[in-house]
Amino acid sequence: MAKLTSNPDNRVFFGEDNPELQALEALEDTYTKTDNVFIAMEPVSGTAADPVYLTAVQEITEAAWQIPYSSRVDSLSNYQHTRANGDDLLVADLIPDDSPLDQSVADQVIATALEKEFLVNRLISSDATVSGVNVTILKPEDNRDAVYEVVDYTNALISDFETRYPQINFYLTGGAPFDVAFSVLPNSEGAVLIPIMFVLILLVVGLALKTVWATVGVMLLIVFSVTIALGLAGWAGTVLNAGTTGAPIIIPTLAVAHCVHLLVTVRQRMAKGMQQQQAVVESLRVNLAPIFITSATTAIGFLTLNFSDAPPFRLLGNIVATGVVAGFVLSVTMLPALLSVVKIKPAGSDSVLQGILAALGRFVIINHRWLFWAMGALVFVLLLGSLKIRLDDNFLTYFSEKFEIRRDTDFIESRLTGLNGIEWSLPAADEGGISDPAYLQTVDDFVSWLKQQPQVTNVGGINTTIKELNQSMNGNNPEYLAIPESRELAAQYLLLYEMSLPYGLDLNNTIDVAKSQSRVVALIQNASSADLRDLNNRAEIWLQENAPQQYTKGSGLSMIFAYISERNINSMLFGSLLALVLISFILIFALRSLKIGLLSLIPNLVPAAMALGLWGYTVGVAGLSIAVVVAVTLGIVVDDTVHFLSRYLRARREQGMQPQQAIQNTFETVGVALSVTSLTLVAGFFVLYWSGFKVNSEMGILTAVTIAFALIADFFLLPPVLLATDRNKTI
Repeated sequence: MAKLTSNPDNRVFFGEDNPELQALEALEDTYTKTDNVFIAMEPVSGTAADPVYLTAVQEITEAAWQIPYSSRVDSLSNYQHTRANGDDLLVADLIPDDSPLDQSVADQVIATALEKEFLVNRLISSDATVSGVNVTILKPEDNRDAVYEVVDYTNALISDFETRYPQINFYLTGGAPFDVAFSVLPNSEGAVLIPIMFVLILLVVGLALKTVWATVGVMLLIVFSVTIALGLAGWAGTVLNAGTTGAPIIIPTLAVAHCVHLLVTVRQRMAKGMQQQQAVVESLRVNLAPIFITSATTAIGFLTLNFSDAPPFRLLGNIVATGVVAGFVLSVTMLPALLSVVKIKPAGSDSVLQGILAALGRFVIINHRWLFWAMGALVFVLLLGSLKIRLDDNFLTYFSEKFEIRRDTDFIESRLTGLNGIEWSLPAADEGGISDPAYLQTVDDFVSWLKQQPQVTNVGGINTTIKELNQSMNGNNPEYLAIPESRELAAQYLLLYEMSLPYGLDLNNTIDVAKSQSRVVALIQNASSADLRDLNNRAEIWLQENAPQQYTKGSGLSMIFAYISERNINSMLFGSLLALVLISFILIFALRSLKIGLLSLIPNLVPAAMALGLWGYTVGVAGLSIAVVVAVTLGIVVDDTVHFLSRYLRARREQGMQPQQAIQNTFETVGVALSVTSLTLVAGFFVLYWSGFKVNSEMGILTAVTIAFALIADFFLLPPVLLATDRNKTI
């Protein structure tokens, strides 16, 4: 386990063959990478037109150049303001550093800033109450610790400025802080959620079994299962991430189920007069096959996550599957050995629960006809709810509000600028073609169209720079805020401007080296994945209709996340189908009955459909985790069905019972274990609901609800189905 490492890059959610990721990397190779830190500054009172505030902006801009791996710093302070002096183009920082910064200068700076299309709702809010400093980071690809250096230095920098300027509130977001948040999540979540999970398991198992040594045996088994799974992952060189946070919680939850079935049977046999070791042997005999089957199906369910388009889910599936196999081996070796040498109390104190389940069995048998139709109606109504599910997500809200980065991000989105962005690289006809007036007019028209779209806060393109240069070179006459008439003039303006720019503030983030294409970036506020996909689709249509020569697809980190949910669901369809086929064959072979094996699919498929339907009615929106829930729960919910059917068939085959008698016997014998294991599984997965990471939280609650519906289906739907179809005297 000491060999386990973590990857702070949020791009781990995308495979190398992801087309959106490939498009983003191609875009970054042409221009610059999009890793950054973004510092927002809010005066406690007043506006940005305050000399003290602007002095702080100026100082933090200068200091931000010292952030490790910083390659560019943009703010109000160093925005390159242009003006002409005869035939000369003068380019200087918007906040001058060669004259005193008094109130009149501050007023002029803010007035000028609010006239600049590039700045408003990007680096200064339209009401001038918040401004930002954006630092572009070029971290080395072979240095995973670089992002920690960046964020640690930035936090120290902000802390220093908070002390020096108590009249200003500071907020931090950006790609690098999000990377660190993804990286530290497993440790921070584990420190809270894993102890809660262990306490819940102790309570459920302890209250159900009422024997100390049995509870100790369970705890040893789940600790060893987790240790083996994570230890093997460490030896394999596994790199953990936010998506694998749930593994140490899921593995113990699944391992407990085997323990409970073995222990309940031991205590029941002892209550009937068997010696303890005999009871252990008998428990192993009757439970070995069901435990093996449930372990195999659960492992298959998690292994099918390898079909996911998101690598973290693949890793999660492999780690949990390893833990499930380890739990099976320990439950049929270590646990029986332990039970043979420690003192276990016979059953007796759980007679109340057994009595309740016996009564429930009689109720189900007597009312099986109307229960069949009632359950069918319930399933149908809930299934309709799944049609209400809308695939949507928002990468910026993956973290709950208990994380500072989420609170800071929400503030910046609501008060300053949109943090989701879509980028287009618009090609020109030839080298140097970005100076062609026709090309620049197309870019200008596209930018104007984007600005009119809902939620778009700011759009940046080379057209804005060229238009402002044309205005400056013509006496700052507003009539000349337009595209120059000739290619030569536009090229000359651009050359003069580039030669006047200071180090680090060149146009490499906007135009390529050959000046044959330029980048347009639209910032979108409070945008979900559906909003981003919709805007990108409409932008592609606009380009096809109005500028087919410049047609290109939108890209950017936000766009990759916008498509990951949809892509993940499509990739998991085959995985879920494969899991269904494999599990079906296993059940048919293990139960030695084609009919019973096929019938078992009903209570195995229905729970996930019911859970998704309930989610559709109550929440209506599903994101990245929705695709994996079906495959994962398919393997888990089989557990209860297998134990129920195994005991039912044993009663029919070995004891010659009729269907009604066999069902009653099943309720009385395995009903307690099924109830306890289901409650444990629900409690264990429900712990993930409290995760601060949205993907884990949604997966946890959906899985918990699915398992609860599985128990309901096994108790109220499966028996009526068996009574309606199993009419043979022998089976």
